[in-house]
Amino acid sequence: MKYISTRGAAPALGFEDVVLTGLASDGGLYVPETLPQFSHAEIASWAGLSYRDLAFKIISPFVAGAIPDADLKRIIDTSYDSFRHQAIAPLVQTGHNEWILELFQGPTLAFKDFALQFLGHLLDYILAKRGQKVVVLGATSGDTGSAAIEGCRRCENVDIFILHPHQRVSEVQRRQMTTVLEANVHNIALRGNFDDCQNLVKASFADQSFLPAGRQLVAVNSINWARIMAQIVYYFYAALALGAPHRKVSFSVPTGNFGDIFAGYLAQRMGLPVEQLVIATNSNDILHRCISGNDHSKKPLQHSLSPSMDIMVSSNFERMLFDLYERDGGQIRQLMDEFKASGRLTLAAEPLRKAQSLFSSYRLSDEETVEVIREVFESTEYLLDPHTAIGVQAGRKTRKDAATPMVCLATAHPAKFPEAVRKAGQSQDPALPHHMHDLFVREERYQVLDDNLDHLKAFISSNIRA
Repeated sequence: MKYISTRGAAPALGFEDVVLTGLASDGGLYVPETLPQFSHAEIASWAGLSYRDLAFKIISPFVAGAIPDADLKRIIDTSYDSFRHQAIAPLVQTGHNEWILELFQGPTLAFKDFALQFLGHLLDYILAKRGQKVVVLGATSGDTGSAAIEGCRRCENVDIFILHPHQRVSEVQRRQMTTVLEANVHNIALRGNFDDCQNLVKASFADQSFLPAGRQLVAVNSINWARIMAQIVYYFYAALALGAPHRKVSFSVPTGNFGDIFAGYLAQRMGLPVEQLVIATNSNDILHRCISGNDHSKKPLQHSLSPSMDIMVSSNFERMLFDLYERDGGQIRQLMDEFKASGRLTLAAEPLRKAQSLFSSYRLSDEETVEVIREVFESTEYLLDPHTAIGVQAGRKTRKDAATPMVCLATAHPAKFPEAVRKAGQSQDPALPHHMHDLFVREERYQVLDDNLDHLKAFISSNIRA
């Protein structure tokens, strides 16, 4: 299996190099040259498989011999040992043919654990085999950072630096990152918003001369192909539990960076019978505006009760554009250059038609989000986090066929977002799981930095272990 850049000018890479490279040298994102295809009969034969066994079936074609099967199986098995629920990704019914896929059963209570526990163990394996050390650098709007830190905190060959927007993530999200005190973990609170954090990360990857000899940066945000690959699994797992491939299943996905729903699109292309993919967004609605009105333009960031989706630019949408434009890297390079220069991107007629045939979309305000949390709790006693609430309502509002199960991806535990829960009328904050009961009294450690690339590079270079 080879991987190619969405912008067409970088060399094709094998699996291990793609995991370590992140952004391609031409600024594009890596995607598989070809996608594995699974037949109706093959998917049907997976009914009843455990999550770990199903993950091996789906991931192994992407690895394609780069890692021996026995080692890959061990990496997958170990990655999900820290999940609290035996099903790994349990389904809960909240209405007629309406289901919640609980993706918050991992150690940091967010869906990012599915990919980042796997990526941490994968990095450890690859680096030990190569005798190599790397620097992981990432930006987070809330959940990616804690999941990445949890995945990498015990990696001997990794120093990890995570940027979050100062005073713009929830207290639970911040403390999940800043109370990890291992010597290889460094949290940076940047005076700015998520996109400022992301821009510094991208600039650092573009010029890595500040690193010691022999070190390189590795991405753990959703531009890293291994994360997308790991997320494909739970679409198959949920659909199989609800009768696929003998019936179609729909998914509503709260998404800011487009990585999670792109994994659903790939599952569909690989053979999973998906009826509908719903893009669910908050007031930072660049994806909804693009799909519904061909308005893919930057707007001022609005801080919301669903901060993990407070993103102005969806990095992974470039991967989707690559397919919409028939994998023409030259056209994607031109589109992205225009977007960088003007802050606006307009899809041609045929790519837009294809996007609208593939995706539905919907946006919710904070007020509407709170009302959904309240209504669902009153009718089912099931408590949603604000991101999941947006997904639930988007699924209800765009649903095309009531006979098709609609699965909303629950991206986080409600305890991570007590403000939204309180606004929805809950008299007490939702309790943290037992393994986090002392989170608010743990020691914190983090560095506050200005939005300055030179300051960031100096901090990183002075804190890398020998």
